[in-house]
Amino acid sequence: MSEPPARRLLLVHAHPDDESINNGATMARYAAEGVHVTLVTCTLGELGEVIPPELRHLGGDALGKYRRQELAAAMDALGVEDFRQLGGAGRYRDSGMMGLADNGLPGAFWGADVDEAAGHLLEVIRQVRPQVLVTYDPDGGYGHPDHIQAHRVAMRAVELAEDEGCPVERVYWNRVPRTVAEEAFARLRHDLAELPFDKSATVADVPGVVPDEQVTTRVPAAPEHVAAKAAAMRAHATQIEVAEPYFALSNELAQPLFADEYYELVRGERAEGDDSDLFAGIGVAS
Repeated sequence: MSEPPARRLLLVHAHPDDESINNGATMARYAAEGVHVTLVTCTLGELGEVIPPELRHLGGDALGKYRRQELAAAMDALGVEDFRQLGGAGRYRDSGMMGLADNGLPGAFWGADVDEAAGHLLEVIRQVRPQVLVTYDPDGGYGHPDHIQAHRVAMRAVELAEDEGCPVERVYWNRVPRTVAEEAFARLRHDLAELPFDKSATVADVPGVVPDEQVTTRVPAAPEHVAAKAAAMRAHATQIEVAEPYFALSNELAQPLFADEYYELVRGERAEGDDSDLFAGIGVAS
């Protein structure tokens, strides 16, 4: 019987596509290094706005099913084999944007009992025993109810795992340093005339932008990992249009496709001397 991978990474995201935008290069890098990468997606994004005209007939369960196929293609591009839906496919549904009536519909993730949903994630933690977990900050990056709920569920599951004696050693939140975002948007404004997008987003539109000193870890991406990230984003064709090194969502506003990815360590000990590896200093666990 083969030994399990020494390093194990768990990512918790709200909808299909969030993982590729936020962590695609990180996932590709660690998967290539033999890390067991597990993605838990909390909903299937049934209320997402569809970009391609030929697919705009999709909505609700039909869109969720289609986005599940897109997610599988994205994971193939990143080399990730272990991807799951929280509580099973369709257990929790997309809640829509904050303040809409969809927030209160039966099954909407925003209305889920946090302890119950965290219990489903705890089952994954028990099985995988990740040393590192990545998710959103308390605002969910930009205030989407499903992102906020994913944060709450992930952090509660970490607490429950600690109580059970199967602790997650480190928890990181997705971040982007402000200077990195500003420099990327300066390049975007210069390049915009050559892109298929009419307008640019702004730094304020990028989730997780914080002062540089708040960022604890930069995961650098090799060219092949950036290519894998771009391919994964393209796989989410209902939600993303890619024109490297930029992309746009359904609002048609261009924004940078970040190669290196950034994190804030919020739980666990920080390793000395290596701020480029989520696992730096973590020994081989049994």
